[in-house]
Amino acid sequence: MSEAESENLSVKLFKQHKHAKETSTIVGSVNQSANCVHNTLDGDSNNSWYRTLRRPQWIWQGIDPIEMEATLARIAGSDNNRTSETLLDTVVGYRPGNWSYEWTQEGMKHQKLAQESEERGNKTDAAEHWLHACTHFSIAAYPHLKGDPLSLQAEVLANKAFHSAIEKSQYKIKNIITKVDGKPLEGFLYLPHTNEPLPTVIVSGGLDTLQTDLWRLFETYFAPANIAMLTLDMPSVGRSCHWPLSEDTSKLHQAMLSELTSVPWVDHHRVGCMGVHFGGNAAVRMAFVEENRIKSCVSIGGVLHALLSDMQRLRQISPMHLDTIASRMGKVQASTSFLTQLQALSLKNQGLLSGRKTKVPVLALSLEGDPVCPETDNQLAALYSFGGKAKTLPNRPLHDGYHRIMNDAVKWFSDTL
Repeated sequence: MSEAESENLSVKLFKQHKHAKETSTIVGSVNQSANCVHNTLDGDSNNSWYRTLRRPQWIWQGIDPIEMEATLARIAGSDNNRTSETLLDTVVGYRPGNWSYEWTQEGMKHQKLAQESEERGNKTDAAEHWLHACTHFSIAAYPHLKGDPLSLQAEVLANKAFHSAIEKSQYKIKNIITKVDGKPLEGFLYLPHTNEPLPTVIVSGGLDTLQTDLWRLFETYFAPANIAMLTLDMPSVGRSCHWPLSEDTSKLHQAMLSELTSVPWVDHHRVGCMGVHFGGNAAVRMAFVEENRIKSCVSIGGVLHALLSDMQRLRQISPMHLDTIASRMGKVQASTSFLTQLQALSLKNQGLLSGRKTKVPVLALSLEGDPVCPETDNQLAALYSFGGKAKTLPNRPLHDGYHRIMNDAVKWFSDTL
């Protein structure tokens, strides 16, 4: 795609959204509560922002810290109208100061650098810039609520940037498609090489991330360990948008696991699962419901039981997180009745983390002080797994947390697959 075409696409996508509905009003939990929670895996959620500012994650994904702070400063300093004067990232419409606008502008800069690299014939630099553009566009769409028009437009740009990147990547990246309930389910299979069938890990992030955000996991950790990675969106987000989140959090993972038996690059006798936050719930669930086909499992800050069954904990999480969970379950409002329905997603309430052990070794990881995943959840996962292990890592220095966790995760897969 040429530079002019890219600019035109951006203008075309957003031109009708000067008065688009602002993200914090779509579900509206912000009107019910304003909780300030520190989550060591995510960063700070504070009362000046609707969104949780995931500084550690974004820096780890390759966002330049100075560029990030400048973007946040433009949002915070905007004089344009906000739906809530107390929340900095609630500027209405696609204009300066609006969250989607500012992050999209940064993405367009990287897109331009990618196109310039392509013109010079430098595929490696072009792929890297396209991936950075994709990451910026994905943050522009964050937290990916259903019915958010600006988020949907930013996701279109993220997808186009991602496809431009994988065409030029030094690695083989295949899209794997299967059908669930008659609708196509798509994941991306990252391969360090295609010389032989490889051990493969199915990876999912949380409910407010896209699978295209996970590319760095492969590049930095799985590829050097000679392990393939298949990414999958959680229900109701990204390429899994057709299916609402339910107690069967691993439904899509099971369908993709069946599809992998016919993929020649995958050693389907050596498949593992890994997930972050709600992705951890799906991964651990797979260790029980597919114990004959899954050989290893890692949960990172997994939402397994405590948060889902303790109303007091639920009421302490931020409005953005409540909105995201409600959106994934197809709810228009995060009411008290919706909160009680979350108990069905608890793996302990489902009888999995309370009955017989799974033969799949589960490594349950988190950082100290994580309110979403207390140590008790990790210990449950380890207790009901033969060879299971729970590990809480120090949360300082914070920016190093992801690296320490992923080193442990990849070593676990190398040993168990």
